[in-house]
Amino acid sequence: MKTKLLLSSFICFFFASSFAQDKTTVNATNSEISDNLDLRAIASVFGDSKDLADFEFRINNPKEQISNLDLNNDNQVDYLRVIETLEENVHLIVIQAVLGKDQFQDVATVEVAKDNNNSMQVQVVGNVYMYGKNYIYEPVYVGVPVIYNYFWITNYHPYYSSWNWNYYPTYYYTWNPFPIFKYRRHIGLHINYSYQYNYVPTRRYQSAYDNYYRRRSNYYETQYPNRSFERRNSGYTNRYDLDQTRPKRDLSNRSGIRNSDNPRENTTTGTRNESSTSRNTTSSPTRSTEPRVNTSSMPRNNNTTSPRSTSSTPRNFENSTPRASEPRNNGNQSPRNIGGGRERNSGGGRR
Repeated sequence: MKTKLLLSSFICFFFASSFAQDKTTVNATNSEISDNLDLRAIASVFGDSKDLADFEFRINNPKEQISNLDLNNDNQVDYLRVIETLEENVHLIVIQAVLGKDQFQDVATVEVAKDNNNSMQVQVVGNVYMYGKNYIYEPVYVGVPVIYNYFWITNYHPYYSSWNWNYYPTYYYTWNPFPIFKYRRHIGLHINYSYQYNYVPTRRYQSAYDNYYRRRSNYYETQYPNRSFERRNSGYTNRYDLDQTRPKRDLSNRSGIRNSDNPRENTTTGTRNESSTSRNTTSSPTRSTEPRVNTSSMPRNNNTTSPRSTSSTPRNFENSTPRASEPRNNGNQSPRNIGGGRERNSGGGRR
């Protein structure tokens, strides 16, 4: 009898342990590194920059929070420095995460060159370890970006960031990473959807990157070789391949909102075309329209119908409609508070 009880206890313990191990394995595979930096946002910022110093500023601007990468796991988003090298007349612009003193990890490259027709070609390529093989976007910009004029000038010198671990620009301060679902909503506000982002499976300048490959920075990759995209997502070639199996709501939550001529101003574009009172543009319709009716329509009707009576008895006019000044005060105070609230929501509470 005792033997049977011991055997039963052992079997129950074995199945309980197996279940616990399986559950732990499932939880451990839920984190996807490539979710934390949208390469379309990188392509968008690149097209809006005037030079590579401005590009580095924009991708690290704490008010924009383009990146959500925290590779060294210190609960602070990593600074992304920009390093440029010339390879076979190709400008290879490397984005590196700063993880510690003399510790860097290549995250992506922006590769710029001229084709046979003397037109510019740009590819934003994700690091293989981070995004899988051939995860590439070719942006199509509206007009000619100013940064294009930067690369082919007389006596050109490649850009090399001077910033390093604990030595950052004065504008820069660290921030905590978003949860992934919040980052997806946030980053949609910083992708210019008047541009096009065409996914392509082939690198135009593979030989240029091969020349750079032996000099690449791969600190994180060497520390965690089992965390490569191939290991994290068995059966998928790259991030694009993985996205095809995901629900659409997980990919981009703002693409339908920002189809405008100036999508980078998404929080104010809808109202900049309406009036000159810019501080009312970020308020909700119910709070902003009522004060406008009281302040504009009521006095205009009085002025047009009986201008002499209102001018001859100004004190009676003010005393008879004392509420005319109240909506004007509300209009000056309330939308400012409302605008601040929405800006914080769009910036993840850190704007």
